[in-house]
Amino acid sequence: MPGNDAAKAEFAPVNPSPSAGDGGRRNLERIYDLSVQARVQLGGTNMTIRELLSLSPGTVVELDRMAGESIDLLVNDILIGKGEVVVINDNFGLRITEIASAEDRLKKL
Repeated sequence: MPGNDAAKAEFAPVNPSPSAGDGGRRNLERIYDLSVQARVQLGGTNMTIRELLSLSPGTVVELDRMAGESIDLLVNDILIGKGEVVVINDNFGLRITEIASAEDRLKKL
């Protein structure tokens, strides 16, 4: 096409992975202080607006999980692991029982 001065994009090589020596470790350390949102999800349900507006104290909402089933650990809305609920000094916590593989986590990005 006349007047088209487009050129092929060129990119610098990707830095080595963290296991590739000190350079990779320095690159990884750059993100250590970034904040991410971690969320533990017990379960969920779908309901109509009518059902939502009819909720009151004491109402039981049935979730899409069976009792004793693993709880999801999400980071920035990406499933990274599963675990079980624990209570420590009157606070709820999550004992991680499974971490998703790096390959599975990357597929969901």
